[in-house]
Amino acid sequence: MRYFPSASRPRLSAAVLACALAIGAMAVPLAQAADDDLKGKQDKVEQQIEHAHDDLEHSSKEVRRATARLEAAQAKLDAAEDAYAVARAKLTAAQARDTELRTKLAAAEQRLTEARADLTAGEQAVKDQRARFVDRVTGLYVKGDPRLLGLSSILAANDPNDLLRRVQANDTVIAKEDAAYDELRSIEVLLRVRETQVEDAQQAVAEQQAAAAAHVETMETLTAGAATAKEQVAGLFADARAARREAGAAQERDRLVLRQLKKREARIKQQILAAARRAARRGGGYTGESDGFLSSPVKGARVTSPFGYREHPIYHYWGLHDGTDFGAGCGTPLRAVADGTVMQAYWSSVYGNRLYVNVGRANGKFLTAVYNHATRYTVGPGERVRRGEVIGYVGSTGWSTGCHLHFTVLANGDPVNPMDWI
Repeated sequence: MRYFPSASRPRLSAAVLACALAIGAMAVPLAQAADDDLKGKQDKVEQQIEHAHDDLEHSSKEVRRATARLEAAQAKLDAAEDAYAVARAKLTAAQARDTELRTKLAAAEQRLTEARADLTAGEQAVKDQRARFVDRVTGLYVKGDPRLLGLSSILAANDPNDLLRRVQANDTVIAKEDAAYDELRSIEVLLRVRETQVEDAQQAVAEQQAAAAAHVETMETLTAGAATAKEQVAGLFADARAARREAGAAQERDRLVLRQLKKREARIKQQILAAARRAARRGGGYTGESDGFLSSPVKGARVTSPFGYREHPIYHYWGLHDGTDFGAGCGTPLRAVADGTVMQAYWSSVYGNRLYVNVGRANGKFLTAVYNHATRYTVGPGERVRRGEVIGYVGSTGWSTGCHLHFTVLANGDPVNPMDWI
């Protein structure tokens, strides 16, 4: 079996590690002297990216779909929450602007009220001053034109002192007339100023009212937008929660399948150990270099995911990838890696079409070759196979994301690195 939970430890996923290494590799200066080193790093990154992709087959299509839906729902929820935050920020700013506009409008209306009061007072002052001016002028002219009377009085003077007195008296009369007129004119000028102030205040009020009215529309739009964004967040939160439940249920079903498979593999291991004991009693077997004892199960195929421990990309536990993945097109012939006997052939919802071939003892260990995900096999339990013989065809059955062979080597029933024997 490829992955089973073990001691839980924080680990970076293969996908995250691959992305981090990819960024690091792209940041390396492309100096001529470092070309070989850079090429090696790029190759390593490409391999790790492939491994991360291949690791996804360690979960069912149902889990992959549920997980993808969960990730999509979460992404939409995050985007909706961001949009809602932006809408709330705009609405808050608009509310502050609304308060500012209301304050300005109130101030403008207050200035208009004061200007109108000043205008009313000015109009009354002009009216009163005109009345006083008319009374004063009328009083002065009752006996005739003061200027002519003054001239007549001056001409009638008896001596220089009398002349001076008459001139001063005449100047006083004329000065009073001029003062009354100047006061009236000043009050009329002030009245015109106050009229202008009222007009300006009215214009300011009109402008503030227009700005406030326009802002009301903005507020209504932003309020509606914030409400819509909030509803979207609520709906997407429900979607994400449902997707999370769905993904959890699918993962639990996967775990049940894996537990059942583990039990079956435990039974097969006991059969392998029994066969190993029988072979040991017979004696013999291969002794020598393990490297090269087995032939390649797929001619010309490249390794896309090696044997070893890593973090599962969906379940996030640290487990063993118990074989070597060879990338090859569906229908590519699968070959016997050594002479042997077919021990088991069955369908697994995880591994699809599986085939166990006992290939005998080597360096004191009983070896079994296990083929997985095949489209079909051409041999069955109990049949003898010869090294290089076509025994099946590459496929993508079971928990698989693409055409490939997951090849496992068991030594006394336990998985070992196939590349140590090929």
